[in-house]
Amino acid sequence: MMAGTLRLTRPKSWTRWQSHLIALAGLAAAILALFYRDAADMAGIWWHSSTFTHCLLMVPMIGWLVSQRTALLRPLTPVYWWSALIWMAGAGLVWLVGEAAGVGLFRQLGLMLMLQGAVAATLGGKLVRGLLFPLAYALLLVPFGEELVPLLQTLTAHISMGLLHLSGLEARMEGVFITTRAGFFEVAEACSGVNFLIAMLAYSVFAAHLCFRSWPRRIVFVASALATTILANALRAWGTMVAADIWGIEAAGGIDHIFYGWIFFGLVILIVMLVARRWFDRPANDVAVDVRGLDAVPRFAGAARAVLPAALAVPLLFAGWSALVGARSAPLPAGMEIAVPAGWTETIGGGTPWAPRFDGADRLSLRHFADAGGRRVAVALGGYERQAEGREVVAFGQGAVDPDSEWAWSAALPAIGGGKTERLLHPGPVLRDAATWYVVDGAATGSPRGAKLAGLRARLFGGDPRALTLIVSSEEGQGARRR
Repeated sequence: MMAGTLRLTRPKSWTRWQSHLIALAGLAAAILALFYRDAADMAGIWWHSSTFTHCLLMVPMIGWLVSQRTALLRPLTPVYWWSALIWMAGAGLVWLVGEAAGVGLFRQLGLMLMLQGAVAATLGGKLVRGLLFPLAYALLLVPFGEELVPLLQTLTAHISMGLLHLSGLEARMEGVFITTRAGFFEVAEACSGVNFLIAMLAYSVFAAHLCFRSWPRRIVFVASALATTILANALRAWGTMVAADIWGIEAAGGIDHIFYGWIFFGLVILIVMLVARRWFDRPANDVAVDVRGLDAVPRFAGAARAVLPAALAVPLLFAGWSALVGARSAPLPAGMEIAVPAGWTETIGGGTPWAPRFDGADRLSLRHFADAGGRRVAVALGGYERQAEGREVVAFGQGAVDPDSEWAWSAALPAIGGGKTERLLHPGPVLRDAATWYVVDGAATGSPRGAKLAGLRARLFGGDPRALTLIVSSEEGQGARRR
């Protein structure tokens, strides 16, 4: 009897999966290295911003969603997929628009879409369909929603005012500031509820996927959860003002700081889930994904030695174009000064000190003028030889309201001469109106969006890289609008 040797061999399908997963890891690592600044910025926002700390939990949640599908997808055949290059080109274009316009949201979205394209390029379209929800859910890792803060501040203030009147308390509102007999309240950015709204969006989409099969039920659940969060935040603001009326403003502030946090968010989630529970229609043992039809012969498959270099060349092309075009600058005119208007004389600043914020500006000017009628205005000018990250005419914290000052945004006002006009408030209270115009690529506009688009065109197509911001501002009683 001859002794034999027993050999254990891995299935060919596993060996094939290994090669594709290694290719995916390599391509994703190359993309992250190429756009490391955007990846680091995104991770830094998750870690440092209370609005996006939930993203740290979403990463393992996405891993869990993928693990649910692993056993179902393992029998399928991964391929290198030519069509994914279209996906990656679209992602690269999104990133390039964000880079040219100085919009971090678009850059980070483009990066996330490129990573999704890497999955498609190395695993194929059939497997992308099997992983569709985890891939789509990963888009919520991109920090967004800060643009909603002014809207949510205003909405919360209006709902709170309605509730105060219903409860019989006298109150007066000026923009996002509410005055009651107990004191003066600001619906500040931290009180807008944007952090809980964005976290609720991430949670409700996840819960809707797990608890419902019906798409109409999923949509209604997510919409109801978001509406409940907005209403609950307004109720919290109203409750704080009622508590201040009963126990005093300091006691109310202490109660608010204790209650307003993840305890508040947890209670809102509990209420939403308890109300929605009776309409759950997805069994607990339901399969994570239906793989029927995903084992068909894949189309547009290619060889690794052709698809992978092409998939890496696409993001390299966009990064190279940005480096070539985006670094251009041009000197500002030597005599760029604010002229004294006819009938006005230059004077020193009066009233409550105010100054705009122009981070990274190459030229700054702030002058004060008065006329014979006693009206006083401040005129500010900020000039840039080129726009880039941290030196833009339109960006959060730039312009008429310096977040580090005691001035705060109060309300949007009708445009003056086409300029973006807003009301600012200083504790006191002191009101000030400010109108802002932008000059980008040689054209003037009062629209922040128009200024962004003009800067985008200039950087993409070789236009004038210079930009200016002009702000004309005056306190109430010195030339600003009356209440």
